[in-house]
Amino acid sequence: MTPAFPLGGFRHRWPRGRWQRRGRAPVGPCPGRLPGAGKAPGAGRAPGAGRALVLFTVPAALFALLLWTLAARHGAPVGPDLAVHRWAVAHRSDRLVAAARLLDSTGAGPLPYVAVALAGWTGCARRTASRREVAAALVGVAILLTGQAVRLAVLFGLARPRPPVADWAVLGTDWAFPSGHATTSVLAAGLLAWAVLGSDAPRGAVRLDVLCCVCWAAAVSATRVYLGVQWPTDEVGGWLLGAAWLALTLPPLSALAGRTGRTGPLRP
Repeated sequence: MTPAFPLGGFRHRWPRGRWQRRGRAPVGPCPGRLPGAGKAPGAGRAPGAGRALVLFTVPAALFALLLWTLAARHGAPVGPDLAVHRWAVAHRSDRLVAAARLLDSTGAGPLPYVAVALAGWTGCARRTASRREVAAALVGVAILLTGQAVRLAVLFGLARPRPPVADWAVLGTDWAFPSGHATTSVLAAGLLAWAVLGSDAPRGAVRLDVLCCVCWAAAVSATRVYLGVQWPTDEVGGWLLGAAWLALTLPPLSALAGRTGRTGPLRP
């Protein structure tokens, strides 16, 4: 028989912890104990889900706004497009053009695909099975390929003309928006930065590597404008599309790599 003792018209029955009046059903939990007490705040939600949603929504919304603006103008230059393009064409030199062409070549071709495969392979957590490392490398390449597929759908849907051919200092193909070099370099740089952030490298080295990735992607985009084959807003669109695609695809890659909920240890 469960022991009970009177207390101000109530009796407490142990060990159920329910307060009830004599002859009546339980009226609720013990005083001082609230429903759900002891649960961590945000329990049941995926870690970082809100942040990932914001990181995807902001660039995706800005990309959609820019796309809508260009579609309303039938692809005509907007904002500072003409001014920046004319300045770039007027300030060329043979040496700078040669350097820009060399840097521009790193934003296309096989190099970015090799980079994202290495990023997926090396970005896995410690003691990860080799087959999972191979899978992460393949997913890194798939992220780049699917991002390009989305870009091509927008590219041919909008069909924005490039700047005048007479201003080109390098060959350009297809339409202008969004920039293929910008999208590719942002995706590759983002995946490389993701891999570095999950490493055991010292904090200073990690920051330097991430800065190099960002500077490389920015430089590739700048060369496209300097060489006269794309408008500045083409590069902005490529960056926004790449950022949104990374925000959407990096969480599942992190889960596959065993890095859910962390970016990796950083040593001072």
